[in-house]
Amino acid sequence: MLFIASVSGLRAQAVRASEISAVAPQDRNTKATVAGGEDYLIGPDDLLNIYILDVPELSRDYRVSATGTVTLPVMAKPLTAAGLTLTQFSDRLSTELKGQGLVSDPHVTVSVGQSRLHSIAITGAVRRPQIYPVFSQTTLLDVISQAEGLADDAANIAVVSRGDIGMRASQLGEKPQTPLPGQVADTMTVDIKRLLETGDPSLNLRVYPGDRITVPRAGVVYVVGAVNKPGGFTMHASSHGMTVLQALALAEDAKTTALRNQTVIIRNDPQAPDGRKQIPVDLKGILRGKSADPVLQAEDILFIPDSAAKRAFSRGLESVVQAATGVAIYSTHF
Repeated sequence: MLFIASVSGLRAQAVRASEISAVAPQDRNTKATVAGGEDYLIGPDDLLNIYILDVPELSRDYRVSATGTVTLPVMAKPLTAAGLTLTQFSDRLSTELKGQGLVSDPHVTVSVGQSRLHSIAITGAVRRPQIYPVFSQTTLLDVISQAEGLADDAANIAVVSRGDIGMRASQLGEKPQTPLPGQVADTMTVDIKRLLETGDPSLNLRVYPGDRITVPRAGVVYVVGAVNKPGGFTMHASSHGMTVLQALALAEDAKTTALRNQTVIIRNDPQAPDGRKQIPVDLKGILRGKSADPVLQAEDILFIPDSAAKRAFSRGLESVVQAATGVAIYSTHF
């Protein structure tokens, strides 16, 4: 069957407000109708209203399949829709109709009748972790801003997990971001500390409806033994790593009875016989400025003994670890 489209006024198609919000009015030049129609990305299960000028036989609602395609009854094969903007799909459909000799001069209008929830979830160490409705591509910084910024205990990274739309956009050549070496396209890790400090646009990933952003919480360093305020202290994303002196300051300094020359860092080490190793620390030399101030790692335990603590330490490393993990004091200021 051959449909010949003549030039006439476009028939306006109303989109139900209860099914999708903020719909822009149509006119003769409109090909895609939805708020931000140039950027709206079609997803599986979306209901598209396709209007082909003067071809009522093909002008109706079409459901995007779970595989991301739309099937028109006269076309030889399904047409990929998911991952495209409404305008891109409209242009592709016009090209196919003309190429297959179905319509000599197609004028196609595409609008969204129904949409599954288009959203981006951001979880973890942000001030307002939740699901945000998003109808087009946006950026990592925009979503973090919507979440009111990072929490005080945020780590230096964010993990972006791609949803169906983001993956389809990548497969169709609309690559959201080139993966870093060793990373796969559906999960990407971003140095948000560097992004916030430098504004490097290469780190400000494009994110799509259906993506998930996770900001891990930063690690904790424990200070126990002969200190005035033993506890666990958060390693903030804004810092360049917590040093021994900084941890000691958070613990409000060592007691007068402290054996500074016997200070050790207890660090997790799968290669050690008991899973932990001890690293001697020249605390006296550090305090005098004669020794380097070591940078601590997450879950390190800085142990400064006094005479009583030394006896407890002699009974085994596990007693110190238990003392550290039993501390319920967490500082959030550094």
